Amino acid sequence: MFDKWNEKVRGMLYLDSGLILDSNKEMIVENCRRIEEYNEVFMQLLSGDLCVQIWGSGLRAYDYRTGGLIVRGKITRIELSERSGKEHEGPASRLHKDKC
Repeated sequence: MFDKWNEKVRGMLYLDSGLILDSNKEMIVENCRRIEEYNEVFMQLLSGDLCVQIWGSGLRAYDYRTGGLIVRGKITRIELSERSGKEHEGPASRLHKDKC
């Protein structure tokens, strides 16, 4: 019951993840909470209840302070997965889990 209520509230407050892709050159990730990993060929982001993994070349992040993130570069692959960990868990409790 709490899950259904949580989903409705998140939808009403626009806290869900949103992804907008412009060809393979630009991607806008709405409600990006954290950049977990970032280099020119791979990015791992937390957005709402999703873990977003982006592969490509020349990847760069822009406008992180706006509550979202713009990723530019040549995007070759995007993978979405539901997050398994909670943000309030400490580092010791996540030692044996993946980052997502």
